[in-house]
Amino acid sequence: MQHATKLRWIINLWPPNLAAGIRVLRIDPDYRHVVVRLKRYFFNRNYVGTHFGGSLFAMTDPWWMIMMLRNLGSDYIVWDKAAAIDFIKAVREPVFADFVLDAVTLDEVRATADRDGKALHWFTVDVKTADGVLVAQVRKQVYVRRKRSGSEAITEREAPAGQ
Repeated sequence: MQHATKLRWIINLWPPNLAAGIRVLRIDPDYRHVVVRLKRYFFNRNYVGTHFGGSLFAMTDPWWMIMMLRNLGSDYIVWDKAAAIDFIKAVREPVFADFVLDAVTLDEVRATADRDGKALHWFTVDVKTADGVLVAQVRKQVYVRRKRSGSEAITEREAPAGQ
């Protein structure tokens, strides 16, 4: 089984995602495109019956980091550094996050990390209904740097704050 397909199955069966109503619909083999869906159920709605904000954030949480890590390869360290979510519209229907990592961004982050020793890049993903109604916008800052040696283990001193 291909790595992306295996990861999709594992993440879909991971208890926190199951409990949140999160399902990964697509991970391209090159890790440049990921689609995630969140359905609202009685166990994952908020007090007023719409999508729980924590679930909206959770559906977007790991993807930019995973996509960058898989595309940059083992010569780089990649961590989530910061995040922000802007809730736009409360809805009850399923919502989707469509992540696309383009080659230009990947090359820019790699070049910055190689030149400056590290790169901090903000990614944005929109959470929308199937009809395209904007529900939330999530921003994630990803930290990237080239490893100092081939077998380097990350230490607290080398990880970005909060990791």
